[in-house]
Amino acid sequence: MSHYHLMGIGGVGMSALASILLKDGQQVSGCDLAPSPLAYRLESDGATILRGHDAEHLEDVDTLVVTTAILPDHPEIVAAREKGVRVIRRIELLGEILAKGTSLGVTGTHGKTTTSSMLASIFMAAGTDPTILLGGEVADLGGNARYGLGKFRIAEIDESDPLFQHLKLDVAVITNLEADHVSTPGEDRPNYHASYEALQKAARTFAKNARALVYNAEWPLLCSLTEGLSRTGFGIERGEARAVNLELFPAGSRFDFSWHDEILGTVELKVVGRHNVQNALAASAAALLQGIPFEAAQAALSKFRGAHRRFEKVGEVKGAWVVDDYAHHPTEVRETLLAARNSGRRVRVVFQPHRYLRTLQLWPEFAEALKLADETIVLEVYSAGEEAIQGVTGAKIAEKLLAEGSRARFAEPGEAVDYLEQTLKPDDLILTMGAGDVWRVGTQLVKRYQDTLSRSAIPRLEPR
Repeated sequence: MSHYHLMGIGGVGMSALASILLKDGQQVSGCDLAPSPLAYRLESDGATILRGHDAEHLEDVDTLVVTTAILPDHPEIVAAREKGVRVIRRIELLGEILAKGTSLGVTGTHGKTTTSSMLASIFMAAGTDPTILLGGEVADLGGNARYGLGKFRIAEIDESDPLFQHLKLDVAVITNLEADHVSTPGEDRPNYHASYEALQKAARTFAKNARALVYNAEWPLLCSLTEGLSRTGFGIERGEARAVNLELFPAGSRFDFSWHDEILGTVELKVVGRHNVQNALAASAAALLQGIPFEAAQAALSKFRGAHRRFEKVGEVKGAWVVDDYAHHPTEVRETLLAARNSGRRVRVVFQPHRYLRTLQLWPEFAEALKLADETIVLEVYSAGEEAIQGVTGAKIAEKLLAEGSRARFAEPGEAVDYLEQTLKPDDLILTMGAGDVWRVGTQLVKRYQDTLSRSAIPRLEPR
């Protein structure tokens, strides 16, 4: 048994790794500035959780696991090297875990969590007892990780970490690739790619390192990046895995699955939007390449409820739907809003930009995508630990929307809750959107309504 210490153990990626290590019989400890519920869940499973960062945490530690964002001169890393403790990056540990079985990994700018969750559900339906590591929580797993005794190991691969290119997988899935997690020229950020070209090169290396590749055949860049490799394409209209006779509904979709021009059967989804049809095609293709019966994909996808914060219904307020989504890139925002519009309801968005650098690079594109909403409330930027950049604010997105004729306003979270409570109508779809804590707006709105109902249900005692 080895002792692993994970810095930032409360993060969704680190906590998944820690969970697998614990179930594999390893000793696990970890630290975080503000331990999350995920960290305390690990504590109940036997991990030691420490608050803050301190070199004293390294007592009896064999391996220190850190993210790429943590610089080499961090006191805990320096102390570890002085003590002769092995220091590895998070994605290197992921590689070690995946190498112990037949590995399948999903990467891309959008759809990673949902596609890898779908893939995991298919392998579970097939009875393969897989080990699973995800970048989000899934109700069917009861969290973001699963330890299995079967040979298959399935993981979400974070393309924002430049080290992802060094993983060697049996099946690699690339859903798409856009210029996200890319530094501005002349700026060195260890957990960002130096340029879009550098990201593309890394994706090509990742694809070449895999025994088999599943890629989005409707994404022109991926077609050229993966040319000459052993590959299988997916797409609604292009590729070896296609969706034929597609029907989109307010609460899901239905299509016939075509595999190398042969219809294998009908797939029904309970998750909305064309983007989730593409995710289902990718997951099904990867499973078929590993010999999983199509019937397992059919069964799993028909029951798939989605990952946490992926068009997740929070509740209803006076007939209005309150839905939360993790979309934090213009393409994701656009696809999510197209799915929302398919509901036939008035779509009112509360959008929270995520990270100052991304907002600086993409704020006009965010405004353009948000025009699909009937109304947008923009919150201030969620920093995600980044330092503020002068002049970068969510107000710029709201101002651009207003200038181009859209209904929009810039507000604080509390103001957004108050405004929605006062103005919502039964046919509204209130959509909180972003990778930060914008979800609180929706949950507070629902809680206020539930509290009102509870108070009105208390019987009043008439005076004698």
